[in-house]
Amino acid sequence: MLEELNNYEQHIEKAIDWFWNLLPNLILAVVILIIGLWVIKFINRIVRKFFERKDYDLALESFLQSFINITLKVLLAVLVVTQLGVKTSSLIAMLGAAGLAIGLALQGSLANFAGGVLILLFKPFKVGDWISAQGVDGSVKEISIFNTKLNTFGNQIAIVPNGILANGNIVNYSAEPNRRENYKVGIGYGSNIKTAKDILLDICAQDDRILKEPAPEVYVDSLGDSSVNLTLRFWAPNDVFWPARFDLIEQSKLRFDEAGIEIPFPQRVVHQIPGED
Repeated sequence: MLEELNNYEQHIEKAIDWFWNLLPNLILAVVILIIGLWVIKFINRIVRKFFERKDYDLALESFLQSFINITLKVLLAVLVVTQLGVKTSSLIAMLGAAGLAIGLALQGSLANFAGGVLILLFKPFKVGDWISAQGVDGSVKEISIFNTKLNTFGNQIAIVPNGILANGNIVNYSAEPNRRENYKVGIGYGSNIKTAKDILLDICAQDDRILKEPAPEVYVDSLGDSSVNLTLRFWAPNDVFWPARFDLIEQSKLRFDEAGIEIPFPQRVVHQIPGED
């Protein structure tokens, strides 16, 4: 019993000695950590101000700021661990093994990182563009290392991983300055087609937001079950496209009503045979 107690006391003494020997390095590591975080914050502020003074692409700025911030924090973590007495060679071996394990576990994150690099290189879109991708429509708010943030029409933030974004289909509505609309409207079979076409073209002619070149065009698109379907094609600049479209829809209804042109709705006609109940 006394022998076990002596061994227990020896272990306690060794632990205390180990702690007192480690304490200076531990204090120094904490100091390095605090100062390092302050220095990283200071460097990030300088980098941000540098990009603000330069006219670089916003997506590239966001990506580089995130990359610099993460890289500096990883270097700080290595410096702190080394200060605690871990040998550099052992640390490199540990990081190599951990990197392999983490790489296998985080294949999706690595794919997202590679996707972010591809997006910055090939630039299928930039910050501020309105895009449709992976079932989400929105304005590109930020392109970071691993994902892209979209501000949707309802002012929600949609986060799309860069990996699937770079390898999927992307529709960029802001890539060209002008956009074409195919506005479809049905009129009754008893209505005058020429009058309806003239009204639609006149609305376009009176709206300064709708481009006159290429000139708007109206076609008979199809003959439906209850309507003659017309298609109006017009071009408008991206920044006024939606207001012009909404006003055109409203004006076409009002002008058709004034001209007595019917916009039919689906209906069923039932004929009763005389003599049958």
